[in-house]
Amino acid sequence: MEIQKASIRDLNALRKLEKESFDKDAWPLFDLIAVLTFPDVIRLKAVEDGLMVGFAAGDPRPSQGWGWIATIAVDPRFQRRGIGRSLLHACEGELGVPKVRLTVRLSNRAAISMYEHEGYATVDIWQAYYNDGEDAMVMEKWL
Repeated sequence: MEIQKASIRDLNALRKLEKESFDKDAWPLFDLIAVLTFPDVIRLKAVEDGLMVGFAAGDPRPSQGWGWIATIAVDPRFQRRGIGRSLLHACEGELGVPKVRLTVRLSNRAAISMYEHEGYATVDIWQAYYNDGEDAMVMEKWL
């Protein structure tokens, strides 16, 4: 597995990955185009055998002293192999800020466990954040 920069050329692969990873929470086409084209957005893909098997995007906010990891997706067939963790580390490194935040579904125990292991702590709960009304845990880490 190799981590590479993602670009608009990855749009179709990212659409497929989002649907497979998040189903009802998958970003709409406009958001995917935005994350692949907006300036300053960190966009990384995990590639194995020529296929995108993971994706992470980050929004650096240096004037505020922190950045936001907007998404980390790993193809379900490739989960539990360290790809999400590798994308997380790479995105943190590229953000160039001292503090990072992200959101995760309260029911996503595997992701929460990984984030906690990587030094993230819960700082807030956003009520009914997801499309189906589930709450989001806001987590933060000082780098």
